[in-house]
Amino acid sequence: MPPGPRTLYIELKRRFNGSNNGEIYLSHRDAATALNAHRNTVGGWFDVLKERGFIFLTTGPHLGPAGIGKASKWRLEELATPDGKPATKSFMQWREKQKPRTKNRTPRHKKQDTRPDNEANQAGTVIKFVTPSAQNQKVASQ
Repeated sequence: MPPGPRTLYIELKRRFNGSNNGEIYLSHRDAATALNAHRNTVGGWFDVLKERGFIFLTTGPHLGPAGIGKASKWRLEELATPDGKPATKSFMQWREKQKPRTKNRTPRHKKQDTRPDNEANQAGTVIKFVTPSAQNQKVASQ
């Protein structure tokens, strides 16, 4: 697993006190501050941990009755919850998806680093620039 999601999981585990699994508060902003990362980056790390089955979102972020934002609540999948639900350990079923290999690949072009034959035989045009000071020198020498 990449280092970012690993550190986020450690931060979630650090906030677990032994009896609050399923009620672990951690917002994207708090996680970004704790991990010294941008909050948009941390959002992707939460997604990686959810996809691989390490954490589960029990309550999503929302505005409370007074209009004050409430942070997400998370559950660690490796531990049982205080209300008696056993640990799901869904991370053990996760397998990395393999990209299918195509059998009929298009072959590379044989002459990809060389010029086409018709360009190699053509001579380039030569342009001669004459500056005003060069013309004055020719006139003075005559």
